[in-house]
Amino acid sequence: MAVSPYSCILWDVDGTIADASAGILPRLRQVFASYGLPDPAPESLVQWIGPPMFESFQLRAGMTPEQAQEAVGRYRALAAADGYASSVTIYPGIAQLLREIADAGIPQATASTKPENQVRAILEHYRLIGSFTAISAARPGIAGQTDGKSQVVAWALERLAAAGADVSSPVLVGDRHHDVDGGAEHGIPVIFAEWGFGEPEEADGATHRAADPDALRVLLLGAPARR
Repeated sequence: MAVSPYSCILWDVDGTIADASAGILPRLRQVFASYGLPDPAPESLVQWIGPPMFESFQLRAGMTPEQAQEAVGRYRALAAADGYASSVTIYPGIAQLLREIADAGIPQATASTKPENQVRAILEHYRLIGSFTAISAARPGIAGQTDGKSQVVAWALERLAAAGADVSSPVLVGDRHHDVDGGAEHGIPVIFAEWGFGEPEEADGATHRAADPDALRVLLLGAPARR
C-alpha cells in the first residue's frame, strides 16, 4: 500500500493539472485587440498562464489597476461564452494520479487563482471533482481579481480542516514561482511541476522538482505507476 510523507496535497490547476493554453491565448489576443494594443509576441503569451490575470494585465500590458480590472472582465466574458472547459486538456497521467491519491485516502484540494467556478467546471467536465476533498480558488467577479496564491492556499487548508482532514503535513504542487512563494508564506513545501509553463529558475525555493507525473507519483505516494 502506498505511504505518503504528506497528510494532504494542494494542487495548482493551470499548468499543473490542466493545459488551458489553447483557449487562454486566443482570448488574450482578442482582449488586446479590443484596446487597440498590438498582438503580444507568441513567446510571451505563456507567461500569462498561471499568475492572476489582474496582475498580468498591469505588469505585462502596462495597464492601470482600473484598466486591468476592466480587461479581466472582458477576458472572463470571453471564457464564459466559450465554455470554461472548452479547449482545456488534462495533462497525461494526472487524472490517474489524482484518483490513485484519492483511493489511498489522502485528502486533496485545489489552490488556484483561477476563479472557483472555472476550476469546478473543468474538474466536473473531466469527472475529477470526486477526487477532491475541498476546492479553493479565486472568488468569481471583481472581488476575486486580487486573490493571490497565499490566500487560496489559506482557504484550501481551512476547507480541508473543516472537512476533517489532517493538515499537519501539507504539500503544494505547482508550476510557477507564485506557487513557490505562496507555499513559503505558509511554511508549506512545494513540488515544482516541470511540465507546466514556468521557467526553470521559477523552481528556486521549491523542495522538489518533478519532471513528469510519474516522478511526481513517487514523491507523493512513494510508488511507481500502477500498470
